[in-house]
Amino acid sequence: MTSSTKALTREWTTWGPVVALLALVFAWGRDLSGLAVALVALCLAAAVLAAVHHAEVIAHRVGEPFGSLVLAVAVTVIEVGLIVSLMAGGGEKTATYARDTVFAAVMITCNGIVGLALLVAALRNRVAVFNAEGSGGALATVCTLATMTLVLPTFTTSHPGPEFSGAQLAFAAIASIALYGVFVAVQTVRHRDYFLPVPVEGKEPSEEEHADPPTKAVTLASLGLLLVALVAVVGNAKVISPTIEDGVQSAGLPKAVVGVVIALMVLLPETLAAVRAARRNRVQTSLNLAYGSAIASIGLTIPAIALASIWLSGPLVLGLGPLHMVLLALTGVVSALTVVPGRATLLQGGVHLAIFAAFVFLSFSP
Repeated sequence: MTSSTKALTREWTTWGPVVALLALVFAWGRDLSGLAVALVALCLAAAVLAAVHHAEVIAHRVGEPFGSLVLAVAVTVIEVGLIVSLMAGGGEKTATYARDTVFAAVMITCNGIVGLALLVAALRNRVAVFNAEGSGGALATVCTLATMTLVLPTFTTSHPGPEFSGAQLAFAAIASIALYGVFVAVQTVRHRDYFLPVPVEGKEPSEEEHADPPTKAVTLASLGLLLVALVAVVGNAKVISPTIEDGVQSAGLPKAVVGVVIALMVLLPETLAAVRAARRNRVQTSLNLAYGSAIASIGLTIPAIALASIWLSGPLVLGLGPLHMVLLALTGVVSALTVVPGRATLLQGGVHLAIFAAFVFLSFSP
């Protein structure tokens, strides 16, 4: 074992995901006391912080935009598994679960994560600088996927209610996975330079950027620990979700609040990683994480749900209501105005955070 691998083993980020996974194993399927829920929540927080660390180790080894892609895809794949598992045993009461989760992910990434990243970068450098070409293409992909899968079902007439017919769902699934594949190819191969961080004039690279890349052994260890941490994050979020659901029900809040809270917890690794990247003048990395997570959330979730609908019982409601369509349209317009110049200030960050706050508030009080 190399000295760098030994150093990795000594770090708490090595043992944090393992402990969180053990907590998940012991808590799964059991009725938890208040103390047990608190311990699981603590393990969840440790797994989130560990996931961010290991994602940054991998990103330092493979470079951008591959590092952002690894974290976005890993979280989304596990999140898809969580959605399918919940819908498998939920019947009609989970008909809107996929819609609520995907929409919450879009609003969290495109407004919450983007707003925080721009705010942090602008506070440090007065102006946040990024590639308009790459970010604009990613935003266009998000808007197209969201409209095709979350807006069109409300207006189609082949099936009653805000649902796709079988053929329409199949088309949406194929189009989503195809568009996601094209985006990944453009991001990682054909136009990779569009998704690389823009150097800030007059700012020296951080010490982390000067550091030598981690060894192959350390990178592989971090990849394994990242997957363990993400499984622990999503699994422990599911474990404490009944407690959240009971609290929501006792408070008389809408059921959609549960999906929002869980989505916030699941997307914590991307949020923290994006903020840390913004603090290091790497705003493009933050936007890669935000828009990449939104694209992966739709582009992987809809095909998976379409496939699972073959054996899932109950309806699959994907169409948004008028309130959420207004928020989605506002997000698209404001995001376009933010991305096109390739530069943003505190104002743009504040505007996105205001939209995100409106989404959270209206989820609790529609």
